[in-house]
Amino acid sequence: MSEIPAKAAESEDPSDGARDQTAAGAAAPGDALWQSSPPGSMYDYIKVASFSIGPDGLVDQWSLRAEQLFGIPAARAAGMDPIEAFIDPDLREQGQRKMAEILDGREWTGVVPFRMPDPPEGGRGADGLAEVYVMPTRTAEGEKAAVCIVVDVRTLRRIETDLAASQAIFGQSPFGFLLIDFDLRVRRVNQRFASVFGGSPDDHRGRGVFDYLPRGEAERVAATLRRVLESGDPVTDMHVTGHVPGSEERRHWSVNLYRVHSGSGRPIGVAWVATDVTSRRAAAREAAAARRNLALLNEAGARIGNSLDLETTARELLDVVVPGFCDLATVDLYQGLLTGDETPPGMADGSAELRRVAIASAVADAPAGRASETVKVGAVHHFPFNSPCADALRAARPRAVPAEEGSLVQSTLAVPMVAHDTVVGLVRFARTKGSEPFGERDRDLAVELAARAAVCIDNARLYRREHERALILQRSLLPPGDPEASGLDIACRYLPGNAATEVGGDWFDVIELPGHRTALVVGDVMGRGLRAAVAMGELRTAVRTLALLDLEPAEVLSALDEIARGLGTPGGVQQATRTARQPRDADNSEVYLATCVYAVYDPVTRRCTFANAGHLPPVLVEPGEPALMLDVPPGMPLGVGGEPFEEVEVELPEGSLLALYTDGLVESRDHPLDEGLHAFVGALTDPARPLEDVCDHVLNTLNTHHGEDDIALLMARVQGLPAESVGDWTLPREPRSVGRAREHARAQLLGWGLDALVDTTELLVSELVTNALRYGEGEIRLRLLLDRTLVCEVWDGGLVQPRRRRARDTDEGGRGLQLVQLLSAGWGSRRTPRGKTVWFELPLPGAEAVFADPAEALLSLF
Repeated sequence: MSEIPAKAAESEDPSDGARDQTAAGAAAPGDALWQSSPPGSMYDYIKVASFSIGPDGLVDQWSLRAEQLFGIPAARAAGMDPIEAFIDPDLREQGQRKMAEILDGREWTGVVPFRMPDPPEGGRGADGLAEVYVMPTRTAEGEKAAVCIVVDVRTLRRIETDLAASQAIFGQSPFGFLLIDFDLRVRRVNQRFASVFGGSPDDHRGRGVFDYLPRGEAERVAATLRRVLESGDPVTDMHVTGHVPGSEERRHWSVNLYRVHSGSGRPIGVAWVATDVTSRRAAAREAAAARRNLALLNEAGARIGNSLDLETTARELLDVVVPGFCDLATVDLYQGLLTGDETPPGMADGSAELRRVAIASAVADAPAGRASETVKVGAVHHFPFNSPCADALRAARPRAVPAEEGSLVQSTLAVPMVAHDTVVGLVRFARTKGSEPFGERDRDLAVELAARAAVCIDNARLYRREHERALILQRSLLPPGDPEASGLDIACRYLPGNAATEVGGDWFDVIELPGHRTALVVGDVMGRGLRAAVAMGELRTAVRTLALLDLEPAEVLSALDEIARGLGTPGGVQQATRTARQPRDADNSEVYLATCVYAVYDPVTRRCTFANAGHLPPVLVEPGEPALMLDVPPGMPLGVGGEPFEEVEVELPEGSLLALYTDGLVESRDHPLDEGLHAFVGALTDPARPLEDVCDHVLNTLNTHHGEDDIALLMARVQGLPAESVGDWTLPREPRSVGRAREHARAQLLGWGLDALVDTTELLVSELVTNALRYGEGEIRLRLLLDRTLVCEVWDGGLVQPRRRRARDTDEGGRGLQLVQLLSAGWGSRRTPRGKTVWFELPLPGAEAVFADPAEALLSLF
């Protein structure tokens, strides 16, 4: 190297000329030694500079690399003493001796600390450390000179550190690390990659992505590598799927790709960093499945059980699971449970009859179950004893149903619906081919869904049973058929609320009273359910009992109020009066409130007396007049107590129409009470129509299908008792009045053609008139009423009520009332505003009438 002339340093960059020749394609074969280095040459990373020193020890030539290393242009560096310019003053003497030795023809290599010359703008130059290789040479004139090669030591140390760090990262990385060249061939892999795919790192050199991945996946990855090489844009978290040698398990990797450059910035390949995420993806799938199942359970909790209808609840379950959980599903419930049988035969062994209540399918033309077991909605069927479905019902455990050959269904679960330790039915979930078969997690979810639906269905079943029982109880307490009354044409309607609402406490009644009078009653117990129905039954029974006592309407409601106040006490109705005067114990009693309107109609006078306990007012329609609401003081509801009830007497013209009703007819959530009352009054426009038609017209006109409350409607058309059906006489208080009473009775009965009743009537009339003479006061009044029966009334001014007693054998009297009881169909007494009335009733002659022989009746008293 000592033969290299000093002028050889004139080239700006030793490698640039060769690169230009290569680029121009002018290099000869013999000059291949002088071609440029391939990308990644060491000179792209190491800072190497050269300059020459003349015989005078000054800089003779200065290369471009020297300008880059020292930051001094060639014009300034030429003629500069390198010792004075770059060596610290403390080391300059030693440097001058070395320079003399060099100019004397000696080679020298060493590490020299140097300092950049101070910049012209002021300040101190930077310090550095360089490794210098000095080679003696001669000038053209033969004088001694030198060529200096300078390497930045600090750059070498940094490269050494970087190489060590790169080797540590590459070799010790827990991730698969590859370097892929422009031909998409592997140039280097680390030990982690080799441990997964087998062999040593050197065994993988020269391989391509098609050697590791399936063809479709390899083509996608190769296209991505080319795009990274061309654009330089990195790719992060690319999902790659494949297999490793010796395993059939599907593996998943997360791959990051980025382009790698040389020190000069030239692309040299793509770095591949891969992380095995198989377990992470499995955990993610598990977490996603858990979230999906939780969401499905939340949806089931929100959507299942919103209705108390069995079929609706079953459909709500299928709406949740299809298609989110399965492709096909069916729900079968025990037929016996649906019809009210708590333990239908065959329930224990799973062979009992079931009814298909719901089917759902997300696949067109797919059978909802096995093709051989196709059952339509509403059909009753049973599963064979040895079938998986029957086994699931017996064991109360889910069972897998084998798929039929050629069936579209590939996986089926038969899950019993268990509520309160009782199997109520079976739900089958099915998935078709192409869907993932049911796993253990799916089985647990299916059991939970079926259990939730089973509880809702069982609750709906229990509610339906209670609702039906309450409805049966309530209907049993209402008048059977169309009630009949003297002087009234009666029509009634009762509409229970829908299945979504509990039974209410609405009731009505028509009670026959003495003297062909009729009590009309409509009431409404506040509240719902079986308790309200029972309370309604107790109040209705109490009303009938009080009505038989022939009390005035206000007195009936007052007594009924006392009874209502005692319904919620532990002592029951028997302690009503005592409880009404004591403060309630909130822990031991319930409040029962009810509204009621009680009316008594007399067909002889055509007058009706009303008393109201917080109920809606009656509506009266007179012939030729618009309907109007009667002004009856409403009073307080029954059960409140403390306030008396008022009576209102109204004369009802012949042919007029009277309507009593409950609030369900005129009030709903969408129609306020005032609007409903106005519509009800407006619907009663033609009272002359048949009464049944009037009822139907009212129900069709008003909003009666809301189902929010029970509806009771009682309508009566006035048909007073004709004057020719009434016989009325006033008798003086004298013994001869007994004979005159018999004469009046005989004449009237013969005029009515009731010859068969003459003897009996004469005998009983004489007994009652005699009692009025002996024990009564004031004048005596005799009245005969003919309608469906014959009623005889004897009036007087006395307040003492007659009392029947058993006469002893030795008594001469005391047998009159016993005789009245034996010969009549019924008898009794009632108070009047001016005394009392004693009456008896005889059936009219007919095929079914049986009359007692007066002689035998008299003899039976002794």
